[in-house]
Amino acid sequence: MSQQPAFTRAAPNERRQSLIEACARVLAQKGAAGVSVRTICAEAGVSAGLLRHYFSGVSEAIAETYRWTGNRIDAALLQAVEEAGSDPRARLLAYVTASFRPPIASPDLLATFVAFWSLTRSDAQVAAVHDEVYGQFRAELQELLLAWKPCLADPHLAAIALTALIDGLWLELSLGQAPFSAAEADAFVGKWLDSVAG
Repeated sequence: MSQQPAFTRAAPNERRQSLIEACARVLAQKGAAGVSVRTICAEAGVSAGLLRHYFSGVSEAIAETYRWTGNRIDAALLQAVEEAGSDPRARLLAYVTASFRPPIASPDLLATFVAFWSLTRSDAQVAAVHDEVYGQFRAELQELLLAWKPCLADPHLAAIALTALIDGLWLELSLGQAPFSAAEADAFVGKWLDSVAG
């Protein structure tokens, strides 16, 4: 517990954030079944009682870790959009294809998401954050789709289908040894978008 004195001097927000990041690492390493107050606090290098000072329990800690993870991904996606310039199609493609490269295409992030997904049917707090994270993702996709093709027949359905396509390609790339490259995934998405646009 040599880390504990330095940790206790940290500001409350830093302590809470350290527990969230520790929870993410435990989820990636041990899955949902391996997460407990003890494993999160051991990973953070703090006493087991500290988690309950910042969260009502493990469920809230996992839900907040899901929210934090979703926000990190969202920031990476929006940065890719900004770097793409002003062309609406390029901005849409940048948003989509950022998922096919680090830091989003990552075995650790995939393992963390598998743990989140496994809890959405049994934990209402995690399920609510799941809906929030994916809802925001689809809303941003829909906005980018409409910026590219304002007369798109059903942008809501297109965003749902594109989310499923992204998840499938991201999953394969994050697992490693996918039968396609990130560049091929980019090209596939580009062709799919053009077919949707007619």
